[in-house]
Amino acid sequence: MTSPGCPASAHGAAPVLLSGPRFATEPATLYREMRRDHGAVAPVVLDGDIPAWLVVGYRELHQVTGDPALFSRDSDLWNQWENIPADWPLLPMIGHKQPSILYTVGERHRQRAAMISHALESVDPFELKAHAEQFADELIDGFCGAGGTDIIADYAMMLPVRVLARIYGFSDEAGPALVTAMNDMIDGRERALAGQQHLGRSMVELIAEKQARPGEDVVSYMLQDPSGFTHEEIAQDLMVMMAAGHQPTADWIGNSLRLMLTDDRFAASLFGGRHSVAEAMNEVLWEDAPTQNVAGRWATRDTRLGDRHIRAGDLVLLGIAAANADPQVRTDASVLTGGNNAHFSFGHGEHRCPFPAQEVAEVIARTGIEVILDRLPDIDLAAPADALTRRPSPWLRGLTDLPVRFTPTAAVPSASL
Repeated sequence: MTSPGCPASAHGAAPVLLSGPRFATEPATLYREMRRDHGAVAPVVLDGDIPAWLVVGYRELHQVTGDPALFSRDSDLWNQWENIPADWPLLPMIGHKQPSILYTVGERHRQRAAMISHALESVDPFELKAHAEQFADELIDGFCGAGGTDIIADYAMMLPVRVLARIYGFSDEAGPALVTAMNDMIDGRERALAGQQHLGRSMVELIAEKQARPGEDVVSYMLQDPSGFTHEEIAQDLMVMMAAGHQPTADWIGNSLRLMLTDDRFAASLFGGRHSVAEAMNEVLWEDAPTQNVAGRWATRDTRLGDRHIRAGDLVLLGIAAANADPQVRTDASVLTGGNNAHFSFGHGEHRCPFPAQEVAEVIARTGIEVILDRLPDIDLAAPADALTRRPSPWLRGLTDLPVRFTPTAAVPSASL
């Protein structure tokens, strides 16, 4: 990589290609090697030989996310746009001139964050839990008599979007197509742009429906906000909310169940008990975060970060998983994190995931895990733990499948809400 904004490491090591199987098979080792070879800020190469920086140090990530004036969310600042083709597969992850909350800064961003938070705060937590329980029971009813299933495809990947679709105002039937579109978009592969387009059309249609017939749902509350956001802006924010609310939550469910089924610290005891679901979920946010890396921030001027010279317009990627494992803050990674929630898995600073959105994700994930453990108490892996594989993505960390077996049980149809 020859870009003056992303030189080779001062230690002589070459920039790291931000793709490949190691992000799926051994990310912890890969991030340790980055820290060893490059320090707290590593030069990386994106698809198409595009240079960027990956922040793998905890303190440095705190600095970047806590200083929006120096490290902006405005992607128009990027000094590489002239090298980005129109069909670049990472465009859904690193948008250009997208009028969404992700790329809005300053007072307008604060207004948008307030609009989203207010709309999500309108969701009754008891109703949200009831929705999650209902859909969880319906999904389990579909496979509980078989004695085995793939938890990822048949459960984790279906539950969050069905709950989110209902509280946003979508019909229940729209869920499966939204799942497919979002997975395509987030994986950043050949169908990424098609997935983004389907999601965008769905949001535009929903907004038109709710404009004509408002209801007690998140989209209707967003449309009622007095800050004067256009329908295009609201549609963009809904796409962000749906993608950020579904896929990481599905992976949070899958990764937590994997931990509870494979780690002796969480596996079933002789008396059939388990460590708390909440503890396992928090451990995942530290050790196996659904979001590995986030794009990103852009330097508003030349500066130094760690021991690196960052040029104005350089892209700085947030290494969530690497920073969570920084040995300067995790001196003994073998010790359970308990209630410590100082991880970066929900971000930090004014662009972090809004607290109401975090609460929605936690309710859906925790309910989904508790319901399946309650319905299938003898659930166990149906494959060797070391045979489980991850999706080939440097951005999100989730299982491709999680085969399990259990004693077949009868379906218990849930009551309609």
